[in-house]
Amino acid sequence: MDLELTGKRVLVTGSSAGLGEAIARLLAAEGASVVVHGRDAARTGKVAAEIGAAGVALGDLSTDAGADAVAAATGEIDVLVNNAGAYDHLSWTEATPDDWSAMYQANVVSAVRMVHRFVPGMRSRGWGRVVQIGGGLAIQPMATQPHYTATLAARHNLAVSLARELAGTGVTSNVVSPGAILVDSVRELLTGIAPDHGWGSSWEEIEKRAAQELVPNDVGRFGRPEEIAAAVGYLVSPAADYVSGATIRVDGGTIRSVH
Repeated sequence: MDLELTGKRVLVTGSSAGLGEAIARLLAAEGASVVVHGRDAARTGKVAAEIGAAGVALGDLSTDAGADAVAAATGEIDVLVNNAGAYDHLSWTEATPDDWSAMYQANVVSAVRMVHRFVPGMRSRGWGRVVQIGGGLAIQPMATQPHYTATLAARHNLAVSLARELAGTGVTSNVVSPGAILVDSVRELLTGIAPDHGWGSSWEEIEKRAAQELVPNDVGRFGRPEEIAAAVGYLVSPAADYVSGATIRVDGGTIRSVH
């Protein structure tokens, strides 16, 4: 597949592991000049070296100083993928107002900081792409992780608002909304709790049963990071010129909604 990304400079935040790493790998393979972002220098540098990245940007995006450091290391870009974020498993009774504030800084204000630093340049050049990595819990939240799911909803909302702001500029703003994705930490979690749930001993059995009981979907499995990366690749390519303010769900049908 040729996504026509040669010559495009891209920043994928939180790309030293997991979904962000998969996105960075795909875009680099498609010819984009990718800047890998993370907070751990060794891990970020390793990914950058493996994909032949255009650069490395280190910094904590939940602070202005960290965002400034990332912007300085990155330079002007054509594509911004806001993937970096945090989550935990606190309940309503456990999550304090300070926890809510910290989660909002990490997942929402961090993305806004990147928009403020990079989108004006895209706008002045007449072309650009902004993609937020959201999630199905934004529209179908559970009782647990209320502060986290609220930040996902904010990410979806700000992406549409940004699309309206950028109307007619050549810059688009969209959301990719993953379902349950099989990153390393998820596989370790499922393998660890499988005996208590009677999910079997082979990985094939564990994944099938876990998908049935934890995240029921029409495909019957967990998603792969590469499947999220493919959706991002489409949205940041010239093929998606007519797509803005949209949410592409990549969740196997977990979210059962016509919207």
